[in-house]
Amino acid sequence: MNQNIAKLYEIASKPEKIIIGLMSGTSMDGLDVALCRFQGTGGETEVEVLQFETIDFSEEIKAEIRKIFAKPSIDFLQLCVLNPWIGNLHGKIVLDCLKKWQFPTNSIDVIASHGQTVFHAPKILHGLEKFPNATLQIGDGDHLAVTSGIITLSDFRQKHCAAGGEGAPLAVYGDYLIFSKRGENRLLLNMGGIANFTFLPGNLNADSVFATDTGTGNTLLDAYAQQYFRKAYDKNAVIADSGTINASLLDALKSDDFFKKPF
Repeated sequence: MNQNIAKLYEIASKPEKIIIGLMSGTSMDGLDVALCRFQGTGGETEVEVLQFETIDFSEEIKAEIRKIFAKPSIDFLQLCVLNPWIGNLHGKIVLDCLKKWQFPTNSIDVIASHGQTVFHAPKILHGLEKFPNATLQIGDGDHLAVTSGIITLSDFRQKHCAAGGEGAPLAVYGDYLIFSKRGENRLLLNMGGIANFTFLPGNLNADSVFATDTGTGNTLLDAYAQQYFRKAYDKNAVIADSGTINASLLDALKSDDFFKKPF
């Protein structure tokens, strides 16, 4: 058997796995690095967070990503070079965190890397009948793997689209495993760059779990704070908490056709 295939088979067969999860959302403020222990499989999976840290992005990194983020037209050279550059950057961040946490690289089974979203185009938004749901994340997994020396899994949103999804929301299975409780219906709201929720039924029926994006989140809130208050973001919602609700504007927003759609 091929040595790399044998390694993957060995990892998959282990009753306990140590996995690093990497997440950088559309807020583009930094990279979340979570070192986790997984035990069991399927609905019996147990997760323990061993270490966690958010590594802030420098203004240089943010500026490079913003050159192509959510723009209708871009410089393809910028896109091409950013893909491996972000992958290498994430790999170096992983090594720095492992050194700080005093975990050797050979103790890590795999890295699960989300990458950096630069464009999201589900069919409901792009409206092009013959084309499928689409999304694009950069931060090449191969470069990340070579830089870190750790097997890397990536392109999760592409897999979701290929299976018929829109590429988002993506954390539904994790929500179900960690936060479900028998006899109690739960709704989890994630206020990320784009806001979304997950409904978890009290009967624990996985087929009844539902998730959807609900609208804009930190992406627009941060842009507003930057443009009108010269702040990177509204820390602890101090600005928002100091205002009053504009009932007319709220009613106008709530009357949008988006909120009339069946869920």
